[in-house]
Amino acid sequence: MNDLQRMLNDIEMEVNLTRHLIGKDALDDRVMAAIKQVPRHEFVPADFRFLAYDNGPAPIGSGQTISQPYIVALMSDLLNTKPGDTVLEIGTGSGYQAAVLSNLVKQVYSLEIIPELSEKARRRLKKLGYRNITVRTGDGHTQAGRNMRRLTASS
Repeated sequence: MNDLQRMLNDIEMEVNLTRHLIGKDALDDRVMAAIKQVPRHEFVPADFRFLAYDNGPAPIGSGQTISQPYIVALMSDLLNTKPGDTVLEIGTGSGYQAAVLSNLVKQVYSLEIIPELSEKARRRLKKLGYRNITVRTGDGHTQAGRNMRRLTASS
């Protein structure tokens, strides 16, 4: 069994273990296909590639981690996206979640507060050919506050 298949099996096992908590016996086939399409090892630094397909988080630098594959799959499933949807992700990290979502929706906008992670994710996603993901550097909390003030002032 290869690493990808082992990861997919681990996700299915986690779903079976948590089905009473998540209210479903399986994740959407579209989500599992999206997970299968994304080369997870490309989103993990070379020193930690041996962890890329383990069902656990892995360091990505700047004190951050790439999320556990089961959690990425579950979050993607719970969004219940449609192919024409647009998604805003707060916290780009390595770009892995955005890459998975890009296989499910029309457009993904992703905001990362740490400039180094934002730039690395932007370059990585471009290199891997993801054309429907826009990564920006910024503080979602601060930006949301500015937008709210603008909306309130114009009301």
